[in-house]
Amino acid sequence: MSSSDIFIGETIGTAVLILLGGGVCAAVTLKASKARNAGWLAIALGWGFAVLTAVYTSAPLSGAHLNPAVTLALAVKDGDWSDVPVYWAGQLLGAMIGATLVWVAYYGQFHAHLTDREIVGGPGAQATAAKAVEAQEKGAGPVLGIFSTGPEIRNAVQNLATEIIGTIVLVLAVLTQGLNDSGKGLGTLGALITSLVVVSIGLSLGGPTGYAINPARDLGPRIMHALLPLPGKGGSDWSYAWVPVVGPLIGGATAAGIYNAAFA
Repeated sequence: MSSSDIFIGETIGTAVLILLGGGVCAAVTLKASKARNAGWLAIALGWGFAVLTAVYTSAPLSGAHLNPAVTLALAVKDGDWSDVPVYWAGQLLGAMIGATLVWVAYYGQFHAHLTDREIVGGPGAQATAAKAVEAQEKGAGPVLGIFSTGPEIRNAVQNLATEIIGTIVLVLAVLTQGLNDSGKGLGTLGALITSLVVVSIGLSLGGPTGYAINPARDLGPRIMHALLPLPGKGGSDWSYAWVPVVGPLIGGATAAGIYNAAFA
């Protein structure tokens, strides 16, 4: 596959991934959304279906890595680093586009949510349970969780370990069950397996940090949270932003090492 196919495929695929994954977070979180308060199961299933749709959409062009940790793992596994920058560039751009599309689709809901004093605080606001958890955390705005992840308990070592462990599970599943015949991306059955693994990770390991398990999935939308004209959006929590980037990359490289040692 050519560099242009890789870049276009990863941009489109990651945009679809974030549109649908970020979309379910918006649906569950925002005021005036019909799915508000649908819960964690809806989020886990929504992200799983987002992976499934994105992989089937982009696999013919790029092999549907859609995750810098997967790209890194395949480079470590095969020793071929030539296309890594192209994959990573497409993934980051796609994530930024997808996050922007979520903002467009939920524009009215974002405005209603962010101008509600009971949610964002302000004169006359009451200290109620309706106030978003993110708004109570230093450095994180009230809708940041729609764009990117954040920990329930801020402990850098634990948070990093959680992201590493979750990504190892994901990437090992991709390497052992998910690859196509060429070994350069996800196959048809591998897309389904990977999607179910993402649901499982979300349900089992997502509680502590929100399971980024994908640097582009977190960093691209976090950048757009900082850039988009959201009223009263608060901070983008840049002090935490390194964890969902570094953790998944360590996890991906570790999974590749395990694969080469145990399965290759």
